Amino acid sequence: MSTDNKSKRTPVYFLGIGGPNSIGKTDHPSYNRFVEVGREITTIVKPKALVVFSAHWQASADTLQINVADETEIIYDFYGFPPHYYEYKFPYIGSRQVAERVIGKLNEANIHVEKVERGLDHGVWAGFIAAFDPERNPLNVPIVQVSLYSREDPEKHYRIGQALESLRDDGILIMGTGMAVHNTADFQKTMGTGQTMPYASSFDAALKEAVTARPEQRQAQMTALLERSDAWKAHPRLEHLLPIYVVAGAAGSDVGEALWSFPEGSLSWSQYRFGEINDAHQAGDKKQDT
Repeated sequence: MSTDNKSKRTPVYFLGIGGPNSIGKTDHPSYNRFVEVGREITTIVKPKALVVFSAHWQASADTLQINVADETEIIYDFYGFPPHYYEYKFPYIGSRQVAERVIGKLNEANIHVEKVERGLDHGVWAGFIAAFDPERNPLNVPIVQVSLYSREDPEKHYRIGQALESLRDDGILIMGTGMAVHNTADFQKTMGTGQTMPYASSFDAALKEAVTARPEQRQAQMTALLERSDAWKAHPRLEHLLPIYVVAGAAGSDVGEALWSFPEGSLSWSQYRFGEINDAHQAGDKKQDT
């Protein structure tokens, strides 16, 4: 691939998106980070569509699922919260055409995928409400969500991203959402104490080192993360970590950059971008308009 073409590809992102209780908390450090990265995407990257993988959708061990509906409502996949949490709205559209392109790329890599109709889960829209505020910074392009496997195999998820990498050359942005550290069992213990669990900081630092490694070393270093003594404390289950393996696979030869990290209690928020953003994206848009 030429340097010129590479500079025009969409970057790849990983965003740490919290639970429903984080929605609307404008005083939390994550809020302004969502706003910043959302503005970057709408004003500089300007994708034609967004394909997203969330921690909150796992299909089966060997088959993925993908939303192919053009119109679906967001889903409230959480329970026991006050009524107003179920009144949030996030308007968006899907795209059967984009979904079919994703399916085609996955099938070429012998990855089986099932077509379904399913709305965005809170692992996406809880952060997108801030990043792509419908009034202040609407995304205005189709969003297609793809599941993870239920089998929590990082290598298998890395291959998903590798299969989809070339979509970036056509203006399709690939994003994963989850958390750098996610231990809900310890969450209640740390709430309101100001305490940050040691593994939240140590694993977050190790993840950053692996994700930002040289591209030819990245996959091996990310795989080795699970051999660390703090790994299973940071992630008793892997669903919140797996989306970053997908996007790292889609990054190809692009270097990962840590945009932000914030260990908090038994969690760690983070944002990563793979690939450069520059005037080439805007120049490409102008060329198409002429």
